[in-house]
Order: sequence, then C-alpha cells, then structure tokens
Amino acid sequence: MKKIILLIGAAAGLSSTIVGVASAQRFSGYPYQTGQEVYEHICQGCHMPDAKGATGAGTYPALASNPRLQAGVYPVIVMLRGQKAMPSFADLTDKQIADVTDYIRTHFGNQYPGTITPDQVGKMRPQQIKRDAQRPG
Repeated sequence: MKKIILLIGAAAGLSSTIVGVASAQRFSGYPYQTGQEVYEHICQGCHMPDAKGATGAGTYPALASNPRLQAGVYPVIVMLRGQKAMPSFADLTDKQIADVTDYIRTHFGNQYPGTITPDQVGKMRPQQIKRDAQRPG
C-alpha cells in the first residue's frame, strides 16, 4: 500500500511539474532564436521534418513545394489565426513568426523571393485580435 501511495504521489508531482513548465512556457514565450529552431521544435511535429505533411489521425498539409507560400503573408495569417485543425501560434513573437515564415519559404523545395519582417507581422496582429473578439465561443 505504501508503494502505491508513493507512486501516486510521484505521478502527481510529475503532472504538477509538467503543468508548471507548460504554464511558464505560455507566459515566458518560446526560447527559439531562428526560423529553423521554431520549425524544428514547433512545426515539424505535424508538418514532418521534411515538411511533406502527413495523414493519419488528421491531415497535416505539406509545406514543401507549396505554392500558397508564394504570398508571404499567407503563413503569417495562418500562424496568427490558426486554420482548421491547426491552432493559433499568436504567442510566438513577431520576430519568431517572421523568421519561421522566411525559413519555410526558402527551404523544402520553396524558393520564394522577399522576406517578412517582424514589423509586418506586428501590423497584422491588431486585425487578428479584432477577429478573435468577434468570433463566437
């Protein structure tokens, strides 16, 4: 009985640690410094390391050779608002969103010209906030 209580206590301690880390992450932001780091730690879990997407429990679209990425604002809007099953990643900084956008637009078979700046991302945020406030639920 003592072992079971110790295991339950250890599991409770682990879950509170995980919750604490997740809460700290939410309020302190993501530590990733480059577009590649953001992609590798956040995006590739769904879009895959080769950015070819996946189908299984859900459908995760390919970013590799994706003509929608030609418009640099497209991935920014998707990250800020979310789309279908993809949640919003508006908690990323303007720089992180700009960097990962530029990264996916110039890797994985994509060679789209131009860059997105943090200033451009910042200017899209107020529109995002207004839309979120208008959404029911």
